[in-house]
Amino acid sequence: MFSHIVIFWTDPGQPGAVEELVAGAEQYLRPIPGILHFHVGRMVPSERPVVEQSYQVGLNVVFADKAAHDAYQVHPLHVEFVEKVFKRVCTRVVVYDFA
Repeated sequence: MFSHIVIFWTDPGQPGAVEELVAGAEQYLRPIPGILHFHVGRMVPSERPVVEQSYQVGLNVVFADKAAHDAYQVHPLHVEFVEKVFKRVCTRVVVYDFA
């Protein structure tokens, strides 16, 4: 199993950026072959100080292995998401990959 976690910070100067990012992930990323589990959503506020809360959107994608993840990264829908959505509405991203 290979987990790909992406944390997004959206541009506060763009109203609707969070909704657009979530919708774009659903449209462009969810249909990519090789995904075993797909979940995108907004940050959930917490009173626990250990919980990171400065980001706006999180993405959790699980693949069978690294090869499936690598194919996802170069898939035309992923490239289109990066160009049409991510680059326009995000100011920062952090990725956690683990197997």
